Amino acid sequence: MSDPHPARAFDSPEDKRPFLQRLIEFLRPGPDSTAELIATLAEAEDNQVINTDARVMLERVLRMNQMTTADVLVPPARMDMLDIEAPVDALMLQVIRTGHSRFPVYQGSRDNIIGILLAKDLLKRWRSPELHIRALVRPALFVPESKSLHALVREFRSTRNHLAIAIDEFGRIAGLLTFEDVIEQIVGDIEDEFDHHEDEGDIFALADGSWRVSGHTPLARVAEAFGAQLAASDPATSFDTIGGLIAHEIGHMPRKGETLELGGLRFDVLHHQGGAVRWFRVKPLAADAGAGR
Repeated sequence: MSDPHPARAFDSPEDKRPFLQRLIEFLRPGPDSTAELIATLAEAEDNQVINTDARVMLERVLRMNQMTTADVLVPPARMDMLDIEAPVDALMLQVIRTGHSRFPVYQGSRDNIIGILLAKDLLKRWRSPELHIRALVRPALFVPESKSLHALVREFRSTRNHLAIAIDEFGRIAGLLTFEDVIEQIVGDIEDEFDHHEDEGDIFALADGSWRVSGHTPLARVAEAFGAQLAASDPATSFDTIGGLIAHEIGHMPRKGETLELGGLRFDVLHHQGGAVRWFRVKPLAADAGAGR
């Protein structure tokens, strides 16, 4: 049986391409792998056909084609979740503390996710006590952790979801990821409410009496703001920022949810990025003791 789509010969009369173009493509065929295409993009940048930003973004698109949900998800231990049976006040405080806009909701155990609750929907319950929390919970999008990121983007768009729960091959919760997590694989880090700008300050009061402190804040500024003595356990070491001191005292790069008590203060890691802590939640230990009485 003849080939229904035969390749055009170099000198085929049906080929309307200019002779020079046919000769170039014959002597130097186009890329036939992702690695070759990335190399071609680098060459295009060198020849000033595209700029660096465009080359980086195109490379990320190509590499994302080989990535799955498992490559970018937040593992279960680091998932901020809401207990459907918790008091509304406790849920509101957790929303304020974490700063997320969407939360998986569980009942009984963290493995039993029953849906997604939007922070803005929780505000409706705050204004209208007659509303039942369960009525505000939206269906969760469950996807296998092996799902490709390209396929997940299509599903996010078709279902209008912004958060998905990943499931492993045994049906257990493998983690979660958001639409922003996927888009960041293409455009890089997207600034949000936790991102810090020098002209916006670095220590903020929160509604529950705690403080949000940037990991880049000078150590001396934090010590002065809280009237605390903050120093490393090893007198021979010194640090310029509070993030550097906390990482040293913990003994590794702090992870979200980790806590350290130092100088009469409790530091909770709220948000980290690129191996460094972006934001801490800070609360005087005396305040915690008073709340417990």
